[in-house]
Amino acid sequence: MIERPKTMQAAILVALNQPLVVDTVELPDQLEVGQVLVKLHVSGICGSQLGEIAGLKGPDPYLPHLMGHEGCGLVLDVGPGVEHVKIGDLVVLHWRKSKGIQAATPQYRWRGKPLNAGWVTTFNTHAVVSENRCTKVPSNMNPEVAALFGCALTTGFGVVENNAKIKIGESVVVYGAGGIGLNIIQAASLVSAFPIVAVDLFDKRLELAKNLGATHMINSVQSNAESGILDALSGQALDVFIDNTGLPSVIELGYRITHGAGRIILVGVPKDGADLSIHSLPLHFGKVITGSHGGECKPESDIPRYMRLLQNRKFEFNQLFSARFPLSQINDAIKVMQDGSTAGRVLISL
Repeated sequence: MIERPKTMQAAILVALNQPLVVDTVELPDQLEVGQVLVKLHVSGICGSQLGEIAGLKGPDPYLPHLMGHEGCGLVLDVGPGVEHVKIGDLVVLHWRKSKGIQAATPQYRWRGKPLNAGWVTTFNTHAVVSENRCTKVPSNMNPEVAALFGCALTTGFGVVENNAKIKIGESVVVYGAGGIGLNIIQAASLVSAFPIVAVDLFDKRLELAKNLGATHMINSVQSNAESGILDALSGQALDVFIDNTGLPSVIELGYRITHGAGRIILVGVPKDGADLSIHSLPLHFGKVITGSHGGECKPESDIPRYMRLLQNRKFEFNQLFSARFPLSQINDAIKVMQDGSTAGRVLISL
């Protein structure tokens, strides 16, 4: 049996709108039913964590707590009842439920006091996760690639497959070309949507969006996004508008420019108290506005299916990696995401 560590290094959210604190955290002495101990190799940083730090959903009653929900690592130990993974397996960690037990959340201690954590965290060198938050992948899988199957890729592809249900030749606007938005663009390209319009604040992201399948790119700082979208459509009505920003003004734009039976998919989560103002009558005649919950991904079936596409070079992955930081520099990693100085997914090496 692999020797179990007693402590780990972790990035802790102590207060909203403050840098994370990287420190030593005590691991539980034993695993409970359905728990899995994982040595993390790599974690991605999702935009939802930036929102979590900023308190976009309102006050956080669980402070201080651990963070992160997409990663890849090696199983060191399993608790009673675990059947779907075993010691030595390489696993993807994800926040969407999969096969297995939903275990009790882990009992970490920091500076002599309990430290809160959910069923999965990845901003830490080790993690006690619930069995249903980890999925086995081939042992020769690149951990950096595997980590993005925890959220960025599965959410992006799931939005196209399960929420938008895009048909061949339908027009799509993807507003926000971050980690998830870029994968939405890739998936839209895979199903032959046209045109695929990418809108973002930063040219670096738009350049990457073009490489991954966008047919039109609009910098919403330098030009009027609505006019640019309408020009790209060449007089045709818009079928699908996918918002990754959570901004009411952007969502209202999407609602306004989609046709009578168009779909508006909300991936970004609006700030607490940020309400929409829409004319609801079109909803009675075919227009749809709906929120996405991780693309409604089913990790146990979707991760292997998407990995087959990757293995057969049906989509691009290497371009999605924009920067790598050690855990000790996680606040620097967060900063480059916030200021737009990097495109694609920022990774934390563990």
